[in-house]
Amino acid sequence: MLAAWSLPCCFTILLGLLELCRAQYEHLGYPHGYPQGYPEPEQEQYSAPELPPDTPRIQLRLAGDKRKHNEGRVEVFYDGEWGTVCDDDFSIHSAQVVCRELGYLEAVSWSPSSKYGKGEGRIWFDNVQCTGKEKTLALCTSNGIGVSDCKHTEDVGVVCSDKRIPGFKFINTMANNVQSLNIQVEDVRIRAILSSYRKRIPVTEGYVEVKDGGKWKQICDVEWTKHNSRVICGMFGFPGERKYNARVYKMFARRRKPSYWDYSVNCTGNEAHVSSCKLGHAVAAKANSTCGGGTPVVVSCVPGRAFSPTPMTGFRKAFRQEQTLVRLRGGAIVGEGRVEVLKNGEWGTICDDNWSLLSATVVCRELGFGSAKEALSGGRLGQGMGPVHMNEIECSGFEKSITECFFNKESLGCSHEEDAAVRCNVPAMGFQERLRLSGGRNPNEGRVEVLVERNGSQAWGTVCSDGWGTIEAMVVCRQLDLGFASNAFQETWYWPGEVSADPVVMSGVRCSGTEMSLSQCLHHGAHLTCPKGGGRNAAGVSCSETAPDLVLNPQIVEQTTYMEDRPMFMLQCAYEENCLSTTSSETPASSHRRLLRFSSQIHNNGQSDFRPKAERHSWVWHDCHSHYHSMEVFTHYDLLSLNGTKVAEGHKASFCLEDTECEEGIEKRYECANFGEQGITVGCWDTYRHDIDCQWIDITDIKPGDYIFQVVINPNYEVPESDYSNNFMKCRCRYDGHRIWMYSCHNGETMVHQALVERLFYIRHSVLLHCSTTLLELKDNFTLK
Repeated sequence: MLAAWSLPCCFTILLGLLELCRAQYEHLGYPHGYPQGYPEPEQEQYSAPELPPDTPRIQLRLAGDKRKHNEGRVEVFYDGEWGTVCDDDFSIHSAQVVCRELGYLEAVSWSPSSKYGKGEGRIWFDNVQCTGKEKTLALCTSNGIGVSDCKHTEDVGVVCSDKRIPGFKFINTMANNVQSLNIQVEDVRIRAILSSYRKRIPVTEGYVEVKDGGKWKQICDVEWTKHNSRVICGMFGFPGERKYNARVYKMFARRRKPSYWDYSVNCTGNEAHVSSCKLGHAVAAKANSTCGGGTPVVVSCVPGRAFSPTPMTGFRKAFRQEQTLVRLRGGAIVGEGRVEVLKNGEWGTICDDNWSLLSATVVCRELGFGSAKEALSGGRLGQGMGPVHMNEIECSGFEKSITECFFNKESLGCSHEEDAAVRCNVPAMGFQERLRLSGGRNPNEGRVEVLVERNGSQAWGTVCSDGWGTIEAMVVCRQLDLGFASNAFQETWYWPGEVSADPVVMSGVRCSGTEMSLSQCLHHGAHLTCPKGGGRNAAGVSCSETAPDLVLNPQIVEQTTYMEDRPMFMLQCAYEENCLSTTSSETPASSHRRLLRFSSQIHNNGQSDFRPKAERHSWVWHDCHSHYHSMEVFTHYDLLSLNGTKVAEGHKASFCLEDTECEEGIEKRYECANFGEQGITVGCWDTYRHDIDCQWIDITDIKPGDYIFQVVINPNYEVPESDYSNNFMKCRCRYDGHRIWMYSCHNGETMVHQALVERLFYIRHSVLLHCSTTLLELKDNFTLK
């Protein structure tokens, strides 16, 4: 019968199968080729404030060691000189006046005592008292302009909102010094002009436009430099710029008359945002144009590898960081995390002494992102393990790697409480518009709903909860920029979503954890399979800004390992908990079992406490150990052959979580005794000593030789963590029949996580099974001749 099939029919079946199995490459399908809301509608016209004639004419800017473009030391230009503002009597109302004068909607906070570094020159304002309604800082009550008894150690700083005032227009009252002012505009964008670039995500090439006075305007290219292009590309998430076909854009400019901004731009190339650049000269108007002999500025940016558009999908399958000497750990989303460097085969951290936005930007560009939007200090994104490799880093900003920057090799004494971290600018991929949470009590929780294309139109629908777990929930929270997952739900009957979105539109979802969007995870194609259906049985999540991070101390394992022969009659409790190998059931009570014993010390280096998934009412009482166990499986202990085959295992069937010890200044919060609360506090560790039951591997049946010893924490991903890559540890182990040695213990960042391998194998098996079933269905539907 099969021989009767025609070759075209077979080819058609294969094409259909390929179409079904490529679901993870679904195109985003934006109606305009780029995310919704871009370009934006015009805003109402901004009205410049009218000031009394005798008001001192000043200009403001934010300066210093800034963490973001909308924060910094307040600097005032007056009488031909830049100066600062003293923090005496300064308040949030004064900060409100400053931020609104700079074009921001409102002030978020203010900082005294030169947080952003000491300024220079005169201290123009002291004892400033504002009501918050003044139209300029010069109208607030003060000692009088230039009258101050402060020092620059008292320079004040402010943090303004990200959003700008709609229709805000830059007004320069210091015409002779315009080149020394920071750029103040409502917004900046890259607008794709050529049709081939309008269809791409992300947008990498087009006009540079600024919104000024509620209108989008082009910039004249007469004084434009590569440094300016570098800054623009960096703030949009791209590590560098490249050449483009200028002839095409000149032809376009002739056909459609541009509307030019009044100023040129002067960047050094190291700025993290164009707002930190200086204004260049005012462009003289000629007839109806302000760009005589020039054309609108065009930039063409080079996206990092993870964001490179491809003909098939517009983006790559999932984020895959290139193998470099630098990596980010502990961040909730792509492009943020604790900075770690590889030195002498060991990963270590960077101390935050002198850590600046300039050095952070070198890291971001090195990893394929844009400039840094924030340089974090004080272990803000979790503490690392191992050595602190670099301190007091100073970069020029043009280094290819942070390892090329100068750093103090002699400066020691930094602790992991000072670990440096970054948040980088990443390209706008539009992922957030394709997913939403519905029905939750707050924006951080709800039923997961996906926007898909069905029959030529866009429709919202639910995700099948079969197999839905923590890893999938993590991808959802990352896609929505809501941090980490705190829970993954397989029933959402308590969250009524939109009735029209009840049908299941995505099933069989399996994520590896590296994806930037849920559509990049493996999932079924057009043929959905979901026995429970959607609606109240659909997948749901709750997200959190912080998460714990468990790390095993490898030195403790190496230092405490030994071997013990223990009689069976002393192992009855352990036998009942399945902590011995299967052959122990046939062993007489008078015989011995040989145990590989060790201590384990598990640190919580994250940003929130590690709490068991099970609620208190479901904890299990163990008579043998006389306390409640809050996790059914918390740790796996395995002994592997050198080729990775498991030869022996210790089964830590259940655990009681508590704070054994904490770092200085941190109090213990959890203990197992008296039905106490269980968990591991941030900065504390839970130690399981070598002399307690089940803290071993039963090696009675193994032969002498060389082995690999492996420990995996939280193996089933029951509790969300900020970083699963450091949850396992491996050692080399030698056993000669009489003694045992453990050496070269290390956290297994460079090795493959066994649980992840099993997960990926399951995913692969599921996909092959689904494709095979689909092929059979297609075959049955053919009429064989």
